[in-house]
Amino acid sequence: MPDVRRPRIGFLGAGQMAGALARAWTSAGLVEPADGLASDPNPEARARFSERCGWRCLPSNRDVVVESDVLILAVKPQSLLSLLDDVRVLIQPRHLIISILAGVTLTRLASQLGEGYRFVRVMPNTPCLVGASASAYAPGPNATAEDIDLVDRLFNAVGKAYRLPESLLDAVTGLSGSGPAFVYLMIEALSDGGVRMGLPRDVANGLAAQTVMGAARMVLDTGLHPAQLKEMVASPGGTTIAGLHALERGGVRAALMDAVEAATRRAGELGKE
Repeated sequence: MPDVRRPRIGFLGAGQMAGALARAWTSAGLVEPADGLASDPNPEARARFSERCGWRCLPSNRDVVVESDVLILAVKPQSLLSLLDDVRVLIQPRHLIISILAGVTLTRLASQLGEGYRFVRVMPNTPCLVGASASAYAPGPNATAEDIDLVDRLFNAVGKAYRLPESLLDAVTGLSGSGPAFVYLMIEALSDGGVRMGLPRDVANGLAAQTVMGAARMVLDTGLHPAQLKEMVASPGGTTIAGLHALERGGVRAALMDAVEAATRRAGELGKE
């Protein structure tokens, strides 16, 4: 059972998401660098990971398994089987196994590793690096109350985390997992619009990003429906309603819905590949 006060955490895979989580947990004081570890076969990835968060990063998955209580599966879904083949014999009942692999179900994990292990499936997103992640998690049948509390604390420390039925996690992947890229595209487009109207690029970027951040804070802090907040800005015959009309004519609402649907479907496909 991992020590919930000071867990020894090991990432199997040291990519962008692993580095973002490790750095965020270190910054939040939840994990000391001495209690964190990662593995990756790529020397450049190892160096980048250690530089970002101060954790050790080794070439051997097996060394990470032996030294850790909490194992975080952070490879590409297509690499899961080879990873498990490498470390299967070393995984013990003491390990809590957290998977952040898109589309990979708890049933698939259990079928490839064994039914008796303690699994939690989590879908975080990259804004965890700045303490603003939107995550969701689903515990497996053998996860203990202490396991669930640990996962909840880790992921709420870097943003907001929601416990959901596993059947909804592909939709979470499509919405908040892929969503930051959709929002970056929106910020870029808003900035381009400002530049087209004569604003300097740096000013347009700052205004666009701050506007998106402020609008998001209004949704979270007021608890009002986005449609209500939209109506508060759109006065009759004004500038905002003219812009909203242009967005509706361009199909922006449907395009964003389609993007979430496409990403959700792809998450399901990744879990089967």
